[in-house]
Amino acid sequence: MTADFTPDQKRYLEGFLAGAQALRAVQSGAVPVPAAASGGHEGPDKAHLEAQDKLTQGGGKLSDPEKWKRAEHPFDAYPRFKAQARSGAYPKPEDNFRWRFHGLFYVAPAQDSYMCRLRLPNGILTHWQFAGVADLALRLGGGYAHVTTRANLQIREIKAKDAPDLIEGLVGLGIVTKGSGADNIRNVTGHATAGIDKQELIDTRPHALAWHHHILNDRSLYGLPRKFNVGFDGGGVIATLEDTNDIGFQAVRLGEGVSHEGTELAPGIWYRLTLGGITGHKDLARDTGVILEPESATEVADAVVRVFIEHGDRSNRNKARLKYVLDAWGFPRFIKAVEAKLGRPLVKVDATALAERPPHDRFAHIGVHAQKQPGLNWIGVAMPVGKMTSAQMRVIAAVAQHCGDGDIRLTVWQNLLISGVPDAKLDDALAHIEACGLSASTDTVRAGLVACTGNKGCKFALADTKGHALAIAEHLDGRLAIDQPVNIHLTGCPNSCAQHYVGDIGLVGAKVALGEDKEVEGYHVVIGGGFGAQSRIARELFANVPASEVPALVERMLRAYLAARGGPEESFHAFANRHDIAALQALCAAEGVAAIGAVP
Repeated sequence: MTADFTPDQKRYLEGFLAGAQALRAVQSGAVPVPAAASGGHEGPDKAHLEAQDKLTQGGGKLSDPEKWKRAEHPFDAYPRFKAQARSGAYPKPEDNFRWRFHGLFYVAPAQDSYMCRLRLPNGILTHWQFAGVADLALRLGGGYAHVTTRANLQIREIKAKDAPDLIEGLVGLGIVTKGSGADNIRNVTGHATAGIDKQELIDTRPHALAWHHHILNDRSLYGLPRKFNVGFDGGGVIATLEDTNDIGFQAVRLGEGVSHEGTELAPGIWYRLTLGGITGHKDLARDTGVILEPESATEVADAVVRVFIEHGDRSNRNKARLKYVLDAWGFPRFIKAVEAKLGRPLVKVDATALAERPPHDRFAHIGVHAQKQPGLNWIGVAMPVGKMTSAQMRVIAAVAQHCGDGDIRLTVWQNLLISGVPDAKLDDALAHIEACGLSASTDTVRAGLVACTGNKGCKFALADTKGHALAIAEHLDGRLAIDQPVNIHLTGCPNSCAQHYVGDIGLVGAKVALGEDKEVEGYHVVIGGGFGAQSRIARELFANVPASEVPALVERMLRAYLAARGGPEESFHAFANRHDIAALQALCAAEGVAAIGAVP
């Protein structure tokens, strides 16, 4: 471009040429990376494009998803998505990635169809929204939905031609899917009993909702180096697992007489800021020493995300999460960068200035529990590994409407709560729940079972996690009584969608060789993970266990716990972490199990 053009004309021509190049790339199937703009970038994608330019100008190479985002932003491609879907065509890899910005995942070869993931801030829907999702799942999907470990819903078996109608049908219900997949900020979690919990420190609903709307209304927060999770825990009885998130806000009580830089801080409820959780990479979020007034959570989260946008890895997808920026920089440097974005210092206090947080009740997500509102209760409905049919969803919606306050609350434990049920209507609600094939009561093992989609619906999974989870539960029926909560998490691959590293027993899918020419589904077994006050990454106990042998192995692990625990009050978590791996292997062997695949 010559000096004869004005700056505005130059920017127009740069944009025109970039758009033409992107169109040719889409039409030909090739995806070249547009050159850096000589006059600088403008608009909401500016920070992302500048981060890409910095990498390529320094000799680095963009990952394929970064090239795809640069060639054609997924939001700009929505008309092309609709045209492609109406023809009945499924996407090639670059469009499969782009359509995830709209909540759609093409999950072949596991299923020749789309899966749709929603956005449900704090995991809460109204009864009419829940019934509407049930109808859409029946009409345009497989007739069922899954509750996820982000207190969210997934609809599966969506044909290409039906995908636009599904997305737009959800919008008609007041539910969006925008940014629920790919390199974006995922569904915002908060504690499941927000506003109804006797022990909560703060109601997380307004803060989760504020962050949700902030994300939806700012395109510059889409197209991050990789996915990003944010969770709010208000101190309720049901754990939110905020320490598995990139950003965790933990409600804490600050005592009197605490100062920061000479200014006395207001006593009361604040949020503690934790950063860098990513359990698939064996890391839980760590305390930054920062506390903040709850109303400033959106502002602080925005600043954290923007530092990540500028400095996250856009070359190596395996290192493209916030954890790796924190590992490279250290927390002090990262917090200084956040403060620079905010234009003010953050408040830092010693942990001793904060009161101990209320404990979690690991059974509170199942059964009937009194709310802080006199005479009202929540009912925790057990889901068989998070799955429910459209017919069951309609019944749950009707119970919430006629017996409760109209809300349905999803939990990170893959089940749901019906809130606001008066004492006088409990029997009626429970009867209808039972009549549709669900239950508000279950055994200890089933209450703590968590399983990802598995290879029946995910191309990355190496095992049928939901099927194997049910096999474990069925095997244990009537064989032993466990009087303490035990969480068993099954995840199909190292991505850890089911958070296997925070389970008492974690199972991660693997292909197990049997002889020279046979492979079967199986698992690596980890033990002793925890969350909240017991945060800990589980350790590997056994490797390469065939799936057919897992139920019996879990039984022997639990029998070893019952035989060798320090007393009836000792939890499985405490028992597991009181022994080293060799001792635990020996205890399992002593209970009659050979050291199958024992880790040396």
